[in-house]
Amino acid sequence: MKMDGTNQRNYPEEPQADAELDLRGVICPYNFVKTKLKLETMGAGQILAVILDEGEPIRNVPRSVSDDGHTVLRQDPFDHAYRVMIQKRADV
Repeated sequence: MKMDGTNQRNYPEEPQADAELDLRGVICPYNFVKTKLKLETMGAGQILAVILDEGEPIRNVPRSVSDDGHTVLRQDPFDHAYRVMIQKRADV
């Protein structure tokens, strides 16, 4: 600790979502379509948090958005589902 009481260790910051979609209960491929449509409304580099069910949604949506050129920053368990942080690709 520094003398002023602040922590001097540098921990990586959690990415902050610019928007969030809760797609629990939405079946494939609709959850990917909704994710893709939301990303289209966002600016390059912005972050979308998507909440997805286990099974096909968590297997397919991250892979599909990566195939579209976006970056999956992280996937974390979230309330019996998963929270996926996606950074929108830079438009060319």
